[in-house]
Amino acid sequence: MKSIASFVILFFLTFSFQAQEKKWTLRECVAYALENNISIKQSQLDVDASELDRMDAIGNLIPTVNGSASYTTNTGANINPVTNQFENETFSSMTAGVSSNLTLFDGLKNVRQLQRSKLAKLASLYRLDKMKDDIALAVANSFLQVLLNKANLEVIKAQNIVTLEQLDRTEDLVDAGVLPQGDMLEIKATDASEKQRMAVAENDVEISLISLAQLLLIKDYANFQIVDEGYEIISTEVVNKPVQEIINSAEETRSEVKIAEQDVLLAEKDVQIARGDYYPTLSAFFGYNTRYSNNDFLDRAFVDQLWQNDGIGYGIRLNVPIFNGLTVRTNVKRNKVNLERTEFQLEQAKLDLESNVYQAYVDVNGALKAYEASQKALESQELAYDYAKERYDVGLTNAFDFSQSKLRFDNAKIEVNRTKYDYIFKLKVLELFFGVDAKDIKL
Repeated sequence: MKSIASFVILFFLTFSFQAQEKKWTLRECVAYALENNISIKQSQLDVDASELDRMDAIGNLIPTVNGSASYTTNTGANINPVTNQFENETFSSMTAGVSSNLTLFDGLKNVRQLQRSKLAKLASLYRLDKMKDDIALAVANSFLQVLLNKANLEVIKAQNIVTLEQLDRTEDLVDAGVLPQGDMLEIKATDASEKQRMAVAENDVEISLISLAQLLLIKDYANFQIVDEGYEIISTEVVNKPVQEIINSAEETRSEVKIAEQDVLLAEKDVQIARGDYYPTLSAFFGYNTRYSNNDFLDRAFVDQLWQNDGIGYGIRLNVPIFNGLTVRTNVKRNKVNLERTEFQLEQAKLDLESNVYQAYVDVNGALKAYEASQKALESQELAYDYAKERYDVGLTNAFDFSQSKLRFDNAKIEVNRTKYDYIFKLKVLELFFGVDAKDIKL
């Protein structure tokens, strides 16, 4: 028993350790969000609802069949359903029947309603795709924010180590009378400032991790971590493509235009459906019924009455619209207005998409230039810092000037991090416009 208990404890400890060591990649985060995000699930329900609408439209094209039955006890003067005579006595009777109806022609309204339901389902699928793109982009942005905050924290930690080393050396030089007391106080002030910045940076990391976990609907905030290595190489394949090629790809693949196109097709179908009310409606019907009474004057048995009292009715019914208070004409005009509105919306969607692609293209190139400029600035600040450090080490500059040089060096590193991840995010936006699938988004 002890060995079994030990095995169980070891198993759960191992499982718990593995769960805590789990680190999420961006692709895993996106995949998890696409599977569990509430907004995506709601969009999927819209797709399911559109499929039910399609089934309703199919049902309108097939015959309806309904059965009915009733059993009645009558007291006083009532018509006997079998003899069809008034009888002033208590008797029981039963009637039963089956009826069927089929619309033969209704101005093609049912056919076009089925066509419309298929278009509506396709529009729902496009909206689902757009929701997935939006969620993937939001996850990527939140993921990159965590990376940025972690990178900034590492910069501050690394520089604080240098500050502490410099503080030890300065204390020795002050004790030896080589440097004034003010230099040591300046370095201590720098150390305190860096520790404050470090605390803020650590808090930023925790908050950004929690925000990402909340976006993914992960409740175990304490053990949620991401992979924060391997993001140094930045692809520029999409950036090197002509902007018109990206626009053409976006018009073919992006859901915004497809949704607007489907809305136009739906509006056209609504106009056709409304016009169907101008035409006559022709339908066929069939009915079978039978009856029984316990007061049958022939004293026939129950089954005999059912067979002998049955009847069949069938025929066709024509309904011709003549005047309906201008309702049909008004409805047709209303749907035409809606059609024009959707056509304008489609034109606007194309213009917006083209504008957004241009903006994303300009943003990526601008972010790339900013990243390259920040790298050059970092190189210059690093040289200036090394020079200031050398001068400080030999007593040719004071601690204040050295601290200022070090602060500019730290800020240059942080600016490289900011521009780097800003560029990566804007590159992801451009890739989605170019047609990269949301689930394939990666760094």
